[in-house]
Amino acid sequence: MPKQKITKEMIIDAAFDIVRNEGLEALLVKNIAAKLNCSVQPIYSYCANMDGVKRDLIERTAKFIREFIAARIDKADYFRSTGRSYLKFAKDEPNLFKLYFLREQPDVCSLSDLYHRESSSQIREFIADSLGLSMEKAKVLHLHMIIYTMGISSMATSSNIDVEEEDVLKQLDMAYDAFLLQLKGDTNE
Repeated sequence: MPKQKITKEMIIDAAFDIVRNEGLEALLVKNIAAKLNCSVQPIYSYCANMDGVKRDLIERTAKFIREFIAARIDKADYFRSTGRSYLKFAKDEPNLFKLYFLREQPDVCSLSDLYHRESSSQIREFIADSLGLSMEKAKVLHLHMIIYTMGISSMATSSNIDVEEEDVLKQLDMAYDAFLLQLKGDTNE
């Protein structure tokens, strides 16, 4: 029987499955090799070390997150449904959430950096147009919701909090309503 040719894509897919099911601590070359039913040599031939595997794994995870969120967006309630989708992702895929969002990010040194990483001008324009806000207030609202959503998602994946999804969604809606009310009442730009 001919030997199976191990590709970089197969290695990253195996790494993705391992982290998704067992967590980042299980991401070892020997575990990838076992999953692919091969020796460790093909893995090392594609990646000099695990840093390369992790970089590619983070890219693969980012793609998965975009697809996960896009599949759950309600176009009639785009902004709220995006936040809800991130919460669902954290609940359904805690290991991937931790890998992607709770990793060290040396290029994020401020809330502004965080906002630019997690947003775009198109989202800000959509929020401003759909809610009748200035671009600056749309940015503030979005940043508040990013912080709140990521915070509650991090708590849900990093602790033993057993909170019903409905309760978490109520909290998210209450935060959104409070932030929006404050911004609409604030006449200082």
